[in-house]
Amino acid sequence: MTCRIAFVLFPGFQQLDLAGPMAVFEVARLERPGSYQWRLVASTPPTARSSAGVEWPVQGLPRSLGELDLVMVIGGDGVDAACQDATLMAWLRRAARSGARMASICSGSLVLAAAGLLDGRSATTHWSRGRQFAQDYPRVQLEPDRIYVREPAQRGTGLPEVWTSAGMTAGIDLCLALLAHDLGEDVAREAARQLVVERRRPGGQSQFSPLQDLQPPDGRFAPLLDAVRNDLAADHSVEALAARACMSPRHFARCFRAETGTTPAHAVERLRVEAARAALEAGATSVLRVAQTCGFGQPERMRRAFVRLTGRPPTAFKP
Repeated sequence: MTCRIAFVLFPGFQQLDLAGPMAVFEVARLERPGSYQWRLVASTPPTARSSAGVEWPVQGLPRSLGELDLVMVIGGDGVDAACQDATLMAWLRRAARSGARMASICSGSLVLAAAGLLDGRSATTHWSRGRQFAQDYPRVQLEPDRIYVREPAQRGTGLPEVWTSAGMTAGIDLCLALLAHDLGEDVAREAARQLVVERRRPGGQSQFSPLQDLQPPDGRFAPLLDAVRNDLAADHSVEALAARACMSPRHFARCFRAETGTTPAHAVERLRVEAARAALEAGATSVLRVAQTCGFGQPERMRRAFVRLTGRPPTAFKP
């Protein structure tokens, strides 16, 4: 059975966000002829100009939604304007109600969120958009350190299956997972081999961004984050951090996430991983000592945090 895909473009979309997924489905179609077919659509046909200035031919948004099985929104610099496109928003809601699976690549998740399709559900986006996402769409459970997130369809509610990915290359990971879901692991593995990419990339790897970007230099939580960096082994629970900020734990957690794009617990874990990684790369010989100094306590706890955020164990960073 053929899976019919609509790649949704808009002015200022990122070409690689489109090319990566298309390549995955192209390889799958070579392995299993007739398995996928696609069209490029937009609310402004006959062309959509990418952020690189290249015009791509597109069709208008399909009126017959029964002809679609998967709607995939591409990301890019033009995403903010796309979120204000009333025609596109209405069409996405109709597509979701029709039963089509919904997906997004990179910052395209903001478009799904703007259409209200992620309310009460988990999603991810590119790390550079995390703070904006958390501020603009507080009803979405943002997973800032995930490569991709799959939300199954909810029977009886009309909510469709939704997939969101973190960035350009994470979009390839998402599409390989879709292949495994649709056609089986063998096809997904062969597609990854043909594209010379990992079939299963550890979650969080693509989202490991510079940790100083958690808070701008003049942000109100900057001194608090500096204090955490200077004493990583101390108690940095939400309650302890809230007390230092003279706020209730609930209000502190909400304000912190709105301003940094992540939770206090994630921020502390990332700062500890950053410090431990630097120590290991500088030649620290005792993993146990690094774990204790950086606030993990035990090496196993540090190992789990490293795998979650970097995709590799601490020993991989020793020279």
